[in-house]
Amino acid sequence: MGSLGEIAPEETSNKPPGIKFVEHIKKSPISFKTHQVIVLIVTFLAYASYHAARKTTSVVKSSLDPQSQDLGLKFAPWRITYLQSPPETRKLSWAPEDGWAPFSGSDGTALLGELDVAFLAVYAMGMYFSGHLGDRLDLRIFLTVGMVGTGVFTSLFGLGYWGNIHSFYYFLIIQMAAGLFQSTGWPSVVAVVGKWFGKKKRGLIMGIWNAHTSIGNITGSLLASALLSYGWGWSFLVPGVLITFFGLVVFFFLPVSPEAVGAEEDEDEPQSPKKIGEALEVPFLRSEKMGNKDKAVGFIEAWKIPGVAPFALCLFFAKLVAYTFLYWLPFYISHTAIDGKYLSNETAGNLSTLFDVGGVVGGILAGHISDRLNARAITAASFMYCAIPALFFYRSYGHVSLPLNIFFMFITGMFVNGPYALITTAVSADLGTHSSLKGNSRALATVTAIIDGTGSVGAAIGPLLTGYISTKSWSLVFTMLMGAALIAGLFLTRLVVCEVTEKIEESRSQGGSPATRSSSPIDEV
Repeated sequence: MGSLGEIAPEETSNKPPGIKFVEHIKKSPISFKTHQVIVLIVTFLAYASYHAARKTTSVVKSSLDPQSQDLGLKFAPWRITYLQSPPETRKLSWAPEDGWAPFSGSDGTALLGELDVAFLAVYAMGMYFSGHLGDRLDLRIFLTVGMVGTGVFTSLFGLGYWGNIHSFYYFLIIQMAAGLFQSTGWPSVVAVVGKWFGKKKRGLIMGIWNAHTSIGNITGSLLASALLSYGWGWSFLVPGVLITFFGLVVFFFLPVSPEAVGAEEDEDEPQSPKKIGEALEVPFLRSEKMGNKDKAVGFIEAWKIPGVAPFALCLFFAKLVAYTFLYWLPFYISHTAIDGKYLSNETAGNLSTLFDVGGVVGGILAGHISDRLNARAITAASFMYCAIPALFFYRSYGHVSLPLNIFFMFITGMFVNGPYALITTAVSADLGTHSSLKGNSRALATVTAIIDGTGSVGAAIGPLLTGYISTKSWSLVFTMLMGAALIAGLFLTRLVVCEVTEKIEESRSQGGSPATRSSSPIDEV
């Protein structure tokens, strides 16, 4: 009842060192709800630091390639344009307006786009393997290794500044390694949070919790912008050290699951046996205590879970839109005249954070609405359709004045990041504990990895296409984004129809007890 009670030796050994120390000082066990608070705070800080490290590239991009306005995307390899230049142009003498070879050449935009796609392609592929491993390994150790590795390679990218490194392949390999370690984050944190919280108010809780994405982006933008004047290397080194520090916090304080630390939840918690299934005698997250260990769900089996495929494909296009803004918004702002004036790289980086502020509001709003309606698909599809006019107005009128730019950027962030946040958190957790799994909780990381990994493929394609299309016209880029938002909504059509049908049936049987209805229509697809 909110206490640890009798703890088996193996459960005690799985406790994080920090939790053991706190309990030793208190001379009493930590309550279940306190564990939940620790989980939310630690995973929030962990994934915020992932995004802070990831956001740096988009802010520094304009300084590495300051003359991008006149760039055409050449297909000649960078080494031809760089190595054939006079040796004196390759010395370490950097100012923000000078750029940084090889990105300051005529094919600089293409090279930066290739770095983005290399990072995101490895990130997407790594996501599938990370989810597979996450359901089989200690998530605390797995997440710690991922965060420390991310910190090391983010810092190594920045060390290219002090090491006077101008090899494109150096930056390419570093970005690919960083993408691999970054892929450990999302399946791990969602799996941990999903094991500690039931479906009741999951959308709202995870909507608020998912603000870590936008908070991380904002922190990364502000840090990178503030440090840029001291040398672009600092913009990578400091976020790299930051995520390494939080990786150690994860190691010392993150309780992976209730059974791992011997925590007993209250009887009135939403994961009570009656709400999980008639055949179960104990909450599904603690079924291992009965000696009936669940087998981790396979990759193909996870794809077959109803609802996984349409939401994964929807996220493919939703993340294509979101990550295009993540990687190119500061660049777009600094190269678009607003009220007849061009903003500096630092100001553009700071201004772009308002897109993420809108994302925080959108994530919370989408989570709350989906909880109230008990309709994840309807909420996600509605937000994606609303993103289309928001994108149109931002492109058409964002340049008129700064207040209009801020307003439309905020609205666009709200509608773009709202469904993205909902699908990667509450929907992934719902499907990872789907009724067809019969209480097996060891599908959470795999399902999360499938959905977000598929989305990350779109996240890789969006910035790459933008690098090429933007040299012709930014209007074409926004047309691509509006088309992607439309397709994302259409992929949920079948689920939307199911949810609407369910609502109609509910309204017709108003005389029945509403308490008999506790599952989402997603569970019945």
